[in-house]
Amino acid sequence: MRLLTAAVTSIALALGAQMASAAPIELKFSHVVAENTPKGQMALKFRDLVAERLGDRVEVKVFPNSQLFGDNKVLEAMLLGDVQMAAPSLSKFQKYTKSLQVFDLPFLFEDMTAVDRFQQSAQGQELLNSLRKRGLVGLGYLHNGMKQLSANDPLRVPADASGKKFRIMTSDVLQAQFEALDAVPLKKPFSEVFTLLQTKAIDGAENPWSNIYSKKFHEVQPYITETNHGVLDYLVVTSAEFWNGLDDDVRAELKKALDEAIAYGNEISDKQAAADRQAIIDSGRSEVIEISAEERQQWVDAMKPVWKQFEDEIGAELIEAALQANN
Repeated sequence: MRLLTAAVTSIALALGAQMASAAPIELKFSHVVAENTPKGQMALKFRDLVAERLGDRVEVKVFPNSQLFGDNKVLEAMLLGDVQMAAPSLSKFQKYTKSLQVFDLPFLFEDMTAVDRFQQSAQGQELLNSLRKRGLVGLGYLHNGMKQLSANDPLRVPADASGKKFRIMTSDVLQAQFEALDAVPLKKPFSEVFTLLQTKAIDGAENPWSNIYSKKFHEVQPYITETNHGVLDYLVVTSAEFWNGLDDDVRAELKKALDEAIAYGNEISDKQAAADRQAIIDSGRSEVIEISAEERQQWVDAMKPVWKQFEDEIGAELIEAALQANN
């Protein structure tokens, strides 16, 4: 009996030691921008909150600046289990769902307040679930800001963009947007944009202020036209296999930490847009062009037909719901 008791005790101690020394769940968070951007800061905040609350159970490793994957490859890598979390721009999801194309429609949202209002609405929250049938789970929206047009030559009216080559994300809507201007859209990875601009392989690009400043695009683009013609936001996403395989308590704590991190990142985004815009002006490297109301209306008139072009894919009701967020 004593031998049996000793054996049971030995097994229990061994199992206890094994459980205590079990490796933490590794969560690789991949993104393409610098750490000093709203997305970069959000990812680091999430890492720190998880370390504080889950200790040895989960280890978040953040990989910025396309160190692991570019946005064009990260979703495929996620489905293969090579990365567990990412925050690609909403434009990157068109092959997984057509509904999220609503965020690429030009001049749909008047400002970031309207964007946020729509994202938090019932329709906006339902879009988070539109990826589940493709094995992905949308966890929340992260702001980056309204997009501006940078170029080698000044752009004041749509005719100024005619014939010029612009880098775009992998988005059919954005392709149609520039084709409506008689411009040439080129789908290129974000990691290549600076070199493409520097070597004048392309004439311009569309980006929020934080991307322009953090990636130093303003140093190789002499003009930036303040159009606020579209939104560049991100969707924090994971794979259904990874997310559903977590213990309930771990999953709940990760979601809570992520919600707090996203709120933190969105707060930074709101403040940083204005600060980065001013920093670009102060640098003297690029001229910020403020267009008149009449000039802006010319851009709206040129681009707005894109809405009708993609109405069947996105859904007229969804476009209308997004439009109503401006009120």
